[in-house]
Amino acid sequence: MEYNRRKFISFMGKAGLSTVVMPQFLIGCGSTATPIKGFIITPKERLNVLKSLVLEGLVASDKDDLLLANGLDYHTIIKWGDKINDTDSFGFNNDFTCFIPLDDSEPKDGLLWVNHEYVNPLFVSDFDANAYENPSQHRTKEHVDKEMYNVGGSIIRIKEENGIWKMVQNDPHNRRITAKTPIQLNWDTPIKEKTTVIGTHSNCSGGITPWKTFLTCEENYDGFFGETEYDTNNVATHRPSSYGWEKFYNYPPEHYGWVVEVNPKDGYAQKHIALGRFAHECCTLFELEDKRVVAYTADDRNDEHLYKFISSKPGSLKEGTLYVADTINGKWLALDWASQPILKNKFKNQTEVLIRAREAAKLLGATKLNRPEDIEIDPITGHIFISLTNNKPQGDFHGSILKIEENKGNFDALNFKASTYLAGGEENGFSCPDNLAFDLSGNLWMTSDISGSSMNRTDKPYMPFKNNSLFVIPRYGGDAGKVIRVVSAPNDAELTGPWFSPDGKTLFLSVQHPGEQTTDLNKPTSTWPFDADNIPKPAVVAITGDLIEKMNKLNQIEGSI
Repeated sequence: MEYNRRKFISFMGKAGLSTVVMPQFLIGCGSTATPIKGFIITPKERLNVLKSLVLEGLVASDKDDLLLANGLDYHTIIKWGDKINDTDSFGFNNDFTCFIPLDDSEPKDGLLWVNHEYVNPLFVSDFDANAYENPSQHRTKEHVDKEMYNVGGSIIRIKEENGIWKMVQNDPHNRRITAKTPIQLNWDTPIKEKTTVIGTHSNCSGGITPWKTFLTCEENYDGFFGETEYDTNNVATHRPSSYGWEKFYNYPPEHYGWVVEVNPKDGYAQKHIALGRFAHECCTLFELEDKRVVAYTADDRNDEHLYKFISSKPGSLKEGTLYVADTINGKWLALDWASQPILKNKFKNQTEVLIRAREAAKLLGATKLNRPEDIEIDPITGHIFISLTNNKPQGDFHGSILKIEENKGNFDALNFKASTYLAGGEENGFSCPDNLAFDLSGNLWMTSDISGSSMNRTDKPYMPFKNNSLFVIPRYGGDAGKVIRVVSAPNDAELTGPWFSPDGKTLFLSVQHPGEQTTDLNKPTSTWPFDADNIPKPAVVAITGDLIEKMNKLNQIEGSI
């Protein structure tokens, strides 16, 4: 099915020329937020925008600062440790961001969700593992309690006034979700005898639902409470975690590794078991005409898989079937215990299939991928883009972007075509793609994820790229298709969670783990954002400027749809 903008908007149930291409229910992890009406320019205005749009990309830099291309500015909205109300403070290592207006008629006033993925004990709990020959013997419950508080997520109300986004202090919506927050399981069968579990952590990227709730994804969950592993005889053993939280809190690993839904208005949270358990990077939803939903999600680990959930009832993330991708043959394979004899031979029931989704996927012959991470849907073509960050053991150091074309453009199809959209490496000017976002004009924005231990080292293949960056791939004009660096991160940092404001004039962006390689607080490897205490702090910034405004106007042409 060949898409144009009219077909795409019609297909998604949107009408009216005053509505821009990205609908509410297409919004996934890192995509733009709800577009506002009336954002239309004439063909003549578009020509003028193209003539005046000059993209002067940055050169790769190892400077300890947040550097922006000409036409862009930034201001900090919130950083680690900032108070959000009388009792709570902003967590550590912010990742995914998502903005929902409180009222669609007031797009500059709303709720910002921010993930807090993991902690660096040296900063968060004052525990210096380098100070001990046997660090685990010196860990205390007090250390762990501080760490558990600093993961999960934050909800804050923010407003834009005179071009500056600020948090509304002590707003009743401001709250924390942490590793100690009780969360219900959206499933009929208890897991490890529980229907309510304690906390969420490892919150990497996420998404948004058609009913305006946040999705936050538990990625590297095994780092905190370990993992249950099975041998060839199906005998289970416990693999310890790197953080060692299970020494102080006996929480089963099976309670983590899920997609978590959070209501922004009251903080109510639930974990969606039907979407499977693995290292979820994100969860990108698409609502079909009959109100059923399709959820794309991926397992961010070497040689793991791409998944798709198709609901059988409108608005459900519980009733339906989870599929895993065979990208070689272009097939979605059902992770369904009842209909797959090979799964019945291995697992007791569907609950066990979902808990051990990785094993089930491999039994069905799913394709091993190179760390599938963020997933976004192209608002112009309807194609699905998946960032494959890298797979060093397989010799893939720079990653690529995978493109999925569903059969006849139907998102609930069980057949598809897979191809490489863009490969990383020096020739294309980027390495290790991570988060993706489409703006209101269909330009693709992309962050990179070169690990701090590999960055700026002459013995590693990442030296030419220097610090991690934010790139844009324009859809129109003389630079169409080029990969252009527009933001360079501070030392050791990763840029994550790109999300556009409803009018497309602001890009919310996380600066995660600056100074991550620090081993001595008196000699931090980064001092961004240059506070008086000289300690690096993760933060969320708002990027604005003429460049973003012009790029978001390029496809909003009167009469073009």
